[in-house]
Amino acid sequence: MATPPEVTTKNLTGKYVMNKTLSDDSDDILKLQGVSWFKRRAISMFTLTLVVKHYSDEGGFEHVDIGQTLSGGISGTNENRTLDWEERGQSNDVFGAVIGQSKRTKVEEVDDEFLKTGWTEDAIEDGLILTATWSDTAKSGMEWRAEQTWGFEVINDERRYARHVKFTSSDKKDGPIFKHLYYDYAGPS
Repeated sequence: MATPPEVTTKNLTGKYVMNKTLSDDSDDILKLQGVSWFKRRAISMFTLTLVVKHYSDEGGFEHVDIGQTLSGGISGTNENRTLDWEERGQSNDVFGAVIGQSKRTKVEEVDDEFLKTGWTEDAIEDGLILTATWSDTAKSGMEWRAEQTWGFEVINDERRYARHVKFTSSDKKDGPIFKHLYYDYAGPS
């Protein structure tokens, strides 16, 4: 289902289901992140649902808290972002020890062409959500970095929540991996 125009990068609150037909396969990224073959197979068999709560705290900082669920009600990782570009560490059972930061940004401030193109006019006007997450190499023994921009695109004449992912890894010497992830809007959360 298309995302309604009142859902913007200024208020992402809602429920989104990954559209596997439109999204790029991300198995190669998961492999480079050290996710086992068994977990990658399980992830590929299920559909990911995001339940997003977007709000501002008393200090005026934006938060995007995302609960992930796989089909059948299997809990996934939680993705809680504060849009202040401060580094925060966390550990989860899929990606291990990671460090991340997030902020709202103007399209022209994004360095990579892939991360800054294809967005709807409202996403450009309101600003994209920019995230960077990387392995906590000292704890994980891995070295990778995922940069993402979040916003909206029109795909097949329907406005969809989208993420552009640029992934680099010390184990991949021939350049970054670029992926598009698209989600169907499933209503308010």
